[in-house]
Amino acid sequence: MLADRLAEVQERLARACQKAGRRREDVLLLAVTKVFPAAAIEEAYSLGMREFGENYVQEFEGKYPQVGGLKGARFHLIGHLQSNKSRRAAELFDCIHTIDSPKLARRIDEASSATKDVFLEVKLSEEESKHGCAERDLPALVEAVRQLPRLRLRGLMTMPPWDEDAEKARPYFARLRELAEQFGLRELSMGMSNDLEVAIEEGSTLVRLGTALFGSRKPLLEAR
Repeated sequence: MLADRLAEVQERLARACQKAGRRREDVLLLAVTKVFPAAAIEEAYSLGMREFGENYVQEFEGKYPQVGGLKGARFHLIGHLQSNKSRRAAELFDCIHTIDSPKLARRIDEASSATKDVFLEVKLSEEESKHGCAERDLPALVEAVRQLPRLRLRGLMTMPPWDEDAEKARPYFARLRELAEQFGLRELSMGMSNDLEVAIEEGSTLVRLGTALFGSRKPLLEAR
């Protein structure tokens, strides 16, 4: 049951924060609901969750009529965003974690009717499947976003290579924290179901959890 899994996740977060000498309220839990139906968002909402992450604009567009009216709910785009979907993304999401170029940032700014929270995605892995701004291009991207009137730069985001050994993610998390400090950014979107403890030790302020809350996605994908 979701209620049981949520209780287990909250306990993990509490233990991780205690071990790292941090306050639990300084780490936001983002429920990643990609491939799950709108009913999963509604159930999580009924259990007190208010922050939800989705990977695909088109998928969330189909859920939005059912969940868009949930009072106090906020929706985050955490998947790669193509420029041609930027306008719709600006309409649907409260926060976008995957800004990786000045061009995309300008498009989101132009399409936003109110101030939009954004994170800059940084590619710290050499994996071709990973997206994000290269470290060398980050100074120019930070400067560009800070000049846009409707974007509020919250912090940085990254996706390390997946590994069963959570410790393998630590260098990526540590580097993202260093980069955030370099630019005076206080928030870090990093850490998922298998490595949240390491992410919190390295300073994460927002963990993106799907499997730990909702279970495996593969059977649901096959059922679609």
